[in-house]
Amino acid sequence: MSKFHPIPEQCAETIPIKVNRIFDSCSDRDCFSNIQILMDGGTLPANITMVKCRCVRVSNICMNIEPVPFNRGFYAIDITYTFRVELMAYERTCSSPTLLTGTAYASKNVILYGGESNTKTFFSNGEQIGDTNECCETINLPTAAVQVVEPIALEARIASVCASDGVTPIPTVVMTFGLFSVVELFRPVTILVPTYEYTIPTKECHMDTESPCAVFDKIRFPAEEFSPGSMPIVQKDETCGCAEKIDVSGNATLE
Repeated sequence: MSKFHPIPEQCAETIPIKVNRIFDSCSDRDCFSNIQILMDGGTLPANITMVKCRCVRVSNICMNIEPVPFNRGFYAIDITYTFRVELMAYERTCSSPTLLTGTAYASKNVILYGGESNTKTFFSNGEQIGDTNECCETINLPTAAVQVVEPIALEARIASVCASDGVTPIPTVVMTFGLFSVVELFRPVTILVPTYEYTIPTKECHMDTESPCAVFDKIRFPAEEFSPGSMPIVQKDETCGCAEKIDVSGNATLE
């Protein structure tokens, strides 16, 4: 809060704003097992006997939204993840690795509530929300968004798959990924919000003119980095359901 323009307790003016309202969302932890890696070079070299994952990332996410029949307002979201993988391939143990790259795909499906709307919206920049199908019905689907953190490579190994003839085995890399994600369904809506007078920030802009060593001297010494802590021992109290933690000094504390 600014000392020049304090926010009043009353007399807030309401104004309409256009925002994306989130109607439904979910979070998930997915474990995608036995995902085949499509190598950029076509196939895994025959002399490779062991692989390790060097890096894996989500390079693209494809989504398809369809209304759920007989359940108005709910939508099925088909999500397909594209993973880019970098592998360290070894001919034998302790040999120098060869860097290989490839692509993998994994899919999932979620059902969320997205509300209903039979309107079409046109914007001056050419964008449009909503469409008309062959039966002259307005189709206005919500928008889906998927947030992910970079996946965790849980396993990488060499396996064999059958060639197109169904008989000849072909070596390939299969992996297991762990992925945390958040899926949201939202629509643009107009809402009223209270507004107040613009406030001036109290923090002054300045540039540090001290020497680098003077700045370094002000940093607290990170003593905890040189003293790794031990794992606390937790004992469950069966009588009251409280957890009793025993620290390294032998003192007991209840949480």
